[in-house]
Amino acid sequence: MIYFDNSATSFPKPEIVYRTMDDFMRREAGNPGRSGHKLAVSASLALTRTRLHLARLFHVADADRIVFTLNATDALNLALKGFLREGDHVVTTSMEHNSVVRPLAALRRLGVRHTRVPCDVTGLVDVADIAAAVESRTRMIVMSHASNVVGTVQPIATVGRLARERGLIFLVDAAQSAGVLPIDVEADMIDLLAFPGHKSLYGPTGTGGLYVGPRVSLTPQREGGTGSESEQEDQPERLPDRFESGTQNTVGIAGLGAGVEFVLAEGLERIAAHERALTQRLLDGLAQIPGVALYGSQDASRRTAAVSFNLAGWEPVDLGAVLDQSFDIAVRPGLHCAPAAHQTIGTFPQGTVRLSPGYFNTPAEVDFVLEAIAKLSVSGLP
Repeated sequence: MIYFDNSATSFPKPEIVYRTMDDFMRREAGNPGRSGHKLAVSASLALTRTRLHLARLFHVADADRIVFTLNATDALNLALKGFLREGDHVVTTSMEHNSVVRPLAALRRLGVRHTRVPCDVTGLVDVADIAAAVESRTRMIVMSHASNVVGTVQPIATVGRLARERGLIFLVDAAQSAGVLPIDVEADMIDLLAFPGHKSLYGPTGTGGLYVGPRVSLTPQREGGTGSESEQEDQPERLPDRFESGTQNTVGIAGLGAGVEFVLAEGLERIAAHERALTQRLLDGLAQIPGVALYGSQDASRRTAAVSFNLAGWEPVDLGAVLDQSFDIAVRPGLHCAPAAHQTIGTFPQGTVRLSPGYFNTPAEVDFVLEAIAKLSVSGLP
């Protein structure tokens, strides 16, 4: 199989992730923070190692400000619902994933308003439009770092500076960028950073996190046992315990730590350069196939490796099915949980076929995918 669905979840994982998780389950799988025996201590140390690796990757000064969550969606829900209150106003963009859109829709019913700033047809936002949308009740700007539909990279450093100058909280959805693009929470003036563990950080599904900066106070969305301050009925104030009630996905977090170690060892620039080369090869090849409509920038340096296209005569879901069943190529057709993004680029309601190569793909695999699409272009209707 040629796996071109890395924007959904990366596959395969680095060998170190498989080995670490297997070894952890056999030798270290105690309940962290709940007991003093060797297995519990080993589990606690595994969580600490992962926090420290993530802090290094994102330039976080205090690793305890990294809270483990189920995924980026879970992190975004904690950030949005834990911070916003009735009467607050939020500025966001037209390229957001439903992980932002739906929590804001729920909060709207509780009296939180939001303004969705339109992006251009490539998915890029104009920072001046974000500035113009800020009003007296605005408390937060939230935006994706890179689009999961067309890979467009947003100017988060510039927006972060705008947010800081206006006294606003800046929340970044790094679902498509963590592990591929450099992120510095201090330099980029990011107050809240939501990230998944299972995509370009190469951890297993069911892992992710939220960086909670010192300018932010969040209300927990879940209370319970933390293994600390157990004599109190109220949730502990200290981080990360305040947001990590219940037994953690320790084996998953250990695997995430191994994935981040892999990213740090390989280096972001090497990973990004490889994915850029594959993406440009894919864009250039698709542009030569009759009937292909491409979306987003045609310059791979301005996007991550999420390439959306349509093929004349084909519905995206049918094309995706044939690529899978006839050519053993795994892709993602449809709206990609981002209908507003598809409205922005003009592909709503049918969506697109998304090709998302990753670090473990090769130029030869790109060429095979292009050959398959070219054959289907010539053959016409399914």
